[in-house]
Amino acid sequence: MTNAELSSPLPRTAVPAGIVDPVASARAELKAALAAIEIKGNVPRRLDKASKRAAVRLRAMADRNPVGAIAVAVSAAAVVGSAVWVIARGLSR
Repeated sequence: MTNAELSSPLPRTAVPAGIVDPVASARAELKAALAAIEIKGNVPRRLDKASKRAAVRLRAMADRNPVGAIAVAVSAAAVVGSAVWVIARGLSR
């Protein structure tokens, strides 16, 4: 093994190279496939990660441009308020 291989571990969805036993290879492939399905199919976890990334980006933007951040917040509030108004008006008719 090289130093690069030791310093960067394989992701959960990768099959390690050099497995000669067919049973161990099949198990490693199955484990990687199940991990990939779990990562791709776990929507709440993906939404949580995406919202955390968005929050970090918005905080960084707010630090760089506070007026722009206020404009984004006011725009978002206007969109949400308009959507609530349209839904409420549609339900009341």
